[in-house]
Amino acid sequence: MRRSWVIAACAAGLLAPASASAGGGPVPPVLNGSGVSTWTGSVNFVAVSAGRNTIIQRVIRNGGVIERTRLIAGHYGIPGAAFDGSTTGLSADGGTLVLAEFTSNMTRTRLLVLDTPNLRVRKRIVLPEFVSVDAISPDGRTLYVLRYPKAQAGGLEYDVMALDLRTGRLRGDPIMDPREPDEQMGGIPLTRTMSPDMRWVYTLYSGEHNFVHALDTKQGTARCIDLPSGDLLAQRLTLYGPLLQVGDLATIDLRTFALTDEPVTPVATPQATATPAPANDQGGIPWIPVALGLVALAVLGLLTHRVRTHRPAPVEISVRRHLDGEREDEKATF
Repeated sequence: MRRSWVIAACAAGLLAPASASAGGGPVPPVLNGSGVSTWTGSVNFVAVSAGRNTIIQRVIRNGGVIERTRLIAGHYGIPGAAFDGSTTGLSADGGTLVLAEFTSNMTRTRLLVLDTPNLRVRKRIVLPEFVSVDAISPDGRTLYVLRYPKAQAGGLEYDVMALDLRTGRLRGDPIMDPREPDEQMGGIPLTRTMSPDMRWVYTLYSGEHNFVHALDTKQGTARCIDLPSGDLLAQRLTLYGPLLQVGDLATIDLRTFALTDEPVTPVATPQATATPAPANDQGGIPWIPVALGLVALAVLGLLTHRVRTHRPAPVEISVRRHLDGEREDEKATF
């Protein structure tokens, strides 16, 4: 069985406050909104455009107070993970944050690895190929990316790879489902959820075939679970203990990675998501506009055209800069 992208996989202009082909992959990096956090965390990390630079904010979730900021040279964002607005890049232990660059250069990827306590750049990574940020290990040592070895008219295929954040290099062979080692991956990431400990990442894909990709970010293994045909645009992933419900389409037994008829029973465990909804419930991306947007932009257009990012009206803000070990307060207009 072969999975491939369908036409108009990426409606980038509808899915991010500032749109571009991006080092964060076909799902572009995210600016503003609720950013990214761990499900047990008390803070969100948000990227804000500052002209040709980026301001990273650590925001207290209860009240929205900006606790700390850092000005970073270059145009970066929180990596996007699925077209429902899900994001990634923050390790479960809360200590490592990865940012992806906005760029139209599809032969190179730039990533920044930050220490979350002080938002200082720990490492800059440049890869001589195009990859998409998909997930990060709980300890923040391994980033999982989607590598795009070739582009074809009307389709795009990728390999799931492990990137060592200490060396900045890809490690090992592509991560495949051992039950189907020769299968080529491809599809549109519609939505995702995570296990309560943020170790397992479950992503719903639509394409020539519907499937859920289950990635163990601790062991670096994966499973693909094929789904019945049907409309996935309104479906959500919900965990009920060892069962993963795909809307009203199917239920997956995560102990066997097979479809099951076992009825789901609500349990008192948290339902983890990559990006918790903001307090005012307005920071997320509406699902219906996203669904309607998946018809206009073809992947080929994403790969060959530079999309201009939207710049907001000038706003004067106070920024506390932390550069080269020095700190200073300044006012800047963006």
